[in-house]
Amino acid sequence: MGKLWVKGFGVFFILALLSCKENTNKKEIAKILPVDSLLQIRYQKILDYPVDSVTIPRSFDPKINKIFKVAPKDWTSGFYPGNLWQLYKLTENEAFKSKARDVTAYIEKEKFNDGTHDMGFKIYSSFGEGFEVTKSEHYENVIIESAGTLATRFNETVGSIRSWDFNKDIWEYPVIIDNMMNLELLFEATKISGDSAFHKIAVQHANTTLINHFRDDNSSFHVIVYDTVSGNVIDKVTHQGYNDSSSWARGQAWGIYGFTMCYRYTNNPVYLEQAEKSAEFYLKHKNLPNDGIPFWDFDDPSLPNALKDVSAATVVASALVELASFTNKSLYSDYSKLVLRTLKSNEYILSPGIEAPFILKHSTGNWPKKDEMDVSINYADFYFLELMLRLENSTHKKTP
Repeated sequence: MGKLWVKGFGVFFILALLSCKENTNKKEIAKILPVDSLLQIRYQKILDYPVDSVTIPRSFDPKINKIFKVAPKDWTSGFYPGNLWQLYKLTENEAFKSKARDVTAYIEKEKFNDGTHDMGFKIYSSFGEGFEVTKSEHYENVIIESAGTLATRFNETVGSIRSWDFNKDIWEYPVIIDNMMNLELLFEATKISGDSAFHKIAVQHANTTLINHFRDDNSSFHVIVYDTVSGNVIDKVTHQGYNDSSSWARGQAWGIYGFTMCYRYTNNPVYLEQAEKSAEFYLKHKNLPNDGIPFWDFDDPSLPNALKDVSAATVVASALVELASFTNKSLYSDYSKLVLRTLKSNEYILSPGIEAPFILKHSTGNWPKKDEMDVSINYADFYFLELMLRLENSTHKKTP
């Protein structure tokens, strides 16, 4: 793909073009500019957006022209600095690296937050990306300390890391499929420190998920509720899907990505097998649109008039680049390339005149709560950038 950054005169030319077109419809401006130039404009808006320790951008709703911001405790806080680190890797522009350092520092206090399972999302998406670039000993220590905090949420009887602490009167011990994504932090902590305890917890959690989270068709439940005395499953429900038996698209994405990543660190063939089975369910589903961008839930009865979820597409597409590297199956890489082609278009890239630190539109956050409906979300951008990097490198992101 080559480096995407146009330096000096090129950037000023684009900005001048936009300035000269003040009276031109923004959609028409977008049509004039090539896609890579549109992306460069979006990258610059990510770089230029002012942030501090309580104003990290999470999402943008174009319907009301509003940017929603969060503090470091939010599960999405690590993706904005992660996007800056990835943009540095894509462009080699030191400005991204410098700002990434500054914003990553805001996330550090979360290494002691034992009230959440989202330590991987927050810390590994920020400090993990930063460590890959800098090899900083301080970043190493933050990763290890954060893994130690996450490990305190592991229950040996259940064999899993607890997800949420809310709804305790209804859910004794909930574990969500999303939690597979936080295992990378544990695997990396063992790799860095040599302490195998982190690795063992990650493996046990993956094994328990493998047993209980998947239906016969290899779709995934969202939430499994456990009894902490016996370790038995009490219930299988949803929190973000259409209903308890539906297939929430991003939930399927977390499972595909999570088990592909687990295979990377363990070489356990059962993880590879589950990743492939989950990918087959997703890729061959009759309700997957031809452009590769899934509806937010495969079983929404309003299909084909339901909202799409770009974030699910980017997670799966990034994962399948790695899965293709393990299996040499073109089916996976073909999907990844399809998604990239689809998203690199005016239909999915935010218009150049929108002053928001995001790249893509048309993601769905939490449909049941009608929250973040058809918006830009920082984690959709994160996995989009990772997808481009993985395709550019023709290999998976990290090698254990």
